[in-house]
Amino acid sequence: MDDKQVISEQQFREDVAAPPATSPNGAVHVESNGEVGKEAASFKHASNLEDGPAEHLSPEHKEYLISRHGTTDLSPLPSMDPADPLNWPSWKKNVNLFLVAFHAMMTTFTAAGVTPAFEQLSVEFGVSLTQASYFTSIQILLLGWSPAFWKPLSNRYGRRPIWLISTFGSMICNIGCAKTHSYGAQVVTRLLVAFFISPAIAISSAVVTETFFAKERGQKMGIWTLMVTLGPPTGPFIMGFVAYHTHTWTWIYWILAITNGVQFILYFFFSPETLYVRDRVQAPSTKSDFQRKYLNFGKIGPEPLSLRSFLTPIILFTYPNILIPAVAYSIVFNFASVLTTVEIPQIFAAKFGFNAQQLGLQYIGIIIGSVLGEIVGGRGSDFWMRRKSAQLGQSRHAPPEHRLWLSYPGFATVICGLVVFLVQAEKIHAYNVTPVVGMAIAAFGNQVITTVLVTYAVDCHHEHAASIGVFINIIRNTWGFIGPFWFPDMFKNLGLDGSAGLLVGIVAVCALLPMIFIHWKGASIREQRAAKALA
Repeated sequence: MDDKQVISEQQFREDVAAPPATSPNGAVHVESNGEVGKEAASFKHASNLEDGPAEHLSPEHKEYLISRHGTTDLSPLPSMDPADPLNWPSWKKNVNLFLVAFHAMMTTFTAAGVTPAFEQLSVEFGVSLTQASYFTSIQILLLGWSPAFWKPLSNRYGRRPIWLISTFGSMICNIGCAKTHSYGAQVVTRLLVAFFISPAIAISSAVVTETFFAKERGQKMGIWTLMVTLGPPTGPFIMGFVAYHTHTWTWIYWILAITNGVQFILYFFFSPETLYVRDRVQAPSTKSDFQRKYLNFGKIGPEPLSLRSFLTPIILFTYPNILIPAVAYSIVFNFASVLTTVEIPQIFAAKFGFNAQQLGLQYIGIIIGSVLGEIVGGRGSDFWMRRKSAQLGQSRHAPPEHRLWLSYPGFATVICGLVVFLVQAEKIHAYNVTPVVGMAIAAFGNQVITTVLVTYAVDCHHEHAASIGVFINIIRNTWGFIGPFWFPDMFKNLGLDGSAGLLVGIVAVCALLPMIFIHWKGASIREQRAAKALA
């Protein structure tokens, strides 16, 4: 890539750090049909990144990459600009990733954090325990759809302003939650909190793609997905102690508001802008690197906002390599995360008379299982892909489908864990730890599947990384919102052990089998799409 190459500044990309797709014969292509195809085409030009051989670089560019990274064997290839997020030092990338991943955790942490206080809330507002649980359910739904609003704004104005608005708005609304004393007002403030806190649960995938090279993508994407997974069990685990020892639900919201305030401060000082658009002409800038990274609050993405910008994630329903992993992951997440998180108070409080603190302790198994699962799904899948690439030679990369081999142990452990959890919860009459062990096994498999399938979808179409995050989030949270409404009837009609059989059947038929199909045919599906785009 010659550094004098002309790039149209009127073209837009969804996020940086993704190479263009290739046709079956290796030719670079972009899709030209449909709204998503237009976005992909403009992405290719505006990002100005290549996945091609380094010999096409200018001598100055090669020298810069070697001095900065020690090699030119990088995918994708960064520019020669220090403000390019791919050129940041590792510590800055990792600090920014931690802030964004923690923000993602706080989305689900906030939704599930009130779970141990359902009884206190039902007494306070004079409603049933089921009605109190809606404080969590309504947030799950809005967390799924709100990022579709924030994503186009972040593509136009950058990620950094969105993070600052998100944390500040969440802080104000959590204070509102603590100060309201009617059921209706509490519902409204909870909805506002979900709206403001939601961006990181989906847009984080774009930040990972913008700042890290392909060889790190599984591990770094896994950190984000792990934090999303840890939110539901960690919220009740911590807030169970808060509700029990303070004897009030309001301190849950005060702690959430304080946390949001700290996030705002950390974002302001330690989170530079990751949206980086390569302009047509590299004109000298009057701004310093610091100003460009931290104080650039104007328009960054060149394309104006339009209705199409907000509808792009929905169009991804036409991409089987994204849709099928998204549906499979959402089914597993709903059973191995949402079901266990929401139903623990219903099952354990009724059967064993647990208080808020004791209920919170039951989530330890989910936390441990999720962390262990990330080691396999993140670092393990990156090692798996690097090993395959080494076998193929330096000129070729492992196909995305090779990563899917690691999803099968995830499906097996999810099925095993759900059976152990529900059968043991039905069987025992005096409390023992076996249901928690089952939840830990299911959480392990859930995290493996989460990291592998989300990374696979991004690997297949990383020109749409931000929209993929939003799209997956919509499916996952909509399905997660519906689940708590039919779980109680399922348990009532089938019992816990009978429900285990139904859930296993759904996972096998609606998640595992479709992923086996996409593992088998995924490459040919991409090739057919590439050939159609080139026609």
